[in-house]
Amino acid sequence: MSSVMSPIIDLHSHSTCSDGVLDPESLVIRAFQKGVSHFALTDHDTMSGIDLAAKTAKQHDIKFYSGIELSCVWAGMTIHILGLGFDTFSEVMTKACDDQKNARANRAEIIDERLRHKCKMTGVLELAREHSGHDVPGRPHFAEAMVELGYVANTSVAFSQYLGSGKLGDVKSLWPDLQTVVEWVTAAGGVAVIAHPRKYKMTTSKLRRLIVDFIAAGGQAIEVVTSGQKQGDTGLLVELCRQYELLASLGSDFHFPGANWCELGRNLPIPAGVDLVCNHIQPMPVIYKKLPIEISSF
Repeated sequence: MSSVMSPIIDLHSHSTCSDGVLDPESLVIRAFQKGVSHFALTDHDTMSGIDLAAKTAKQHDIKFYSGIELSCVWAGMTIHILGLGFDTFSEVMTKACDDQKNARANRAEIIDERLRHKCKMTGVLELAREHSGHDVPGRPHFAEAMVELGYVANTSVAFSQYLGSGKLGDVKSLWPDLQTVVEWVTAAGGVAVIAHPRKYKMTTSKLRRLIVDFIAAGGQAIEVVTSGQKQGDTGLLVELCRQYELLASLGSDFHFPGANWCELGRNLPIPAGVDLVCNHIQPMPVIYKKLPIEISSF
């Protein structure tokens, strides 16, 4: 008797186009080697790796979906929203990426100014830019630069003391609000997903408020399974997913090899009784029509 293998779905990953360490082609090849059948590249605030990733995925018979991870602010907190299955030619999403890139550039300047004036750390921004290649440096690049310059022992210390949530490198004010980001995704024809909801360290009642506001803005899904998540948290998110009639997404949030707890396709079981987001979006390559979206208000 033949058995049917369950799909391995991983709709949250990062490449060198943002803060990952594998280029898009190598990332997809690794996903193939790990048995991933449904995959999305969700770099922070950029679509630059999608075309190469889609081409590589097609060569390896992987269902590949357009993706992005966008930062926003809700109730004074930075929240990450995944966009999945959107039109990569959308003028709305193109402008959104430009706006986010400008916000990241401004944030980098503010972080550097705080490190120089409050911590007497010089040269960090310049080295962070080298670590980021041609892209705007993010906090992981700042952390690497701080280690190389001898200001901290390792990147974990950099985040725990200087760059993490609530620290001087945690600059929130430049991000758009939740509704704006969700509208970007849906206007581009995609599904908006709350990324790793349990990583925000909020109470269940506050998470419910986030979900209510997210739905009111047009959000459609939550990430119910992600790497390193406790079983109890998964149970809660599945319950909330059903209660609020949201679609469910799964993703490793992979950034680099070597961390078994955050490996592509690893420990991402499909929960029973949920409607998966990949059942409602089209894999690439898809020929999209230009969307008649007015973007002057953004």
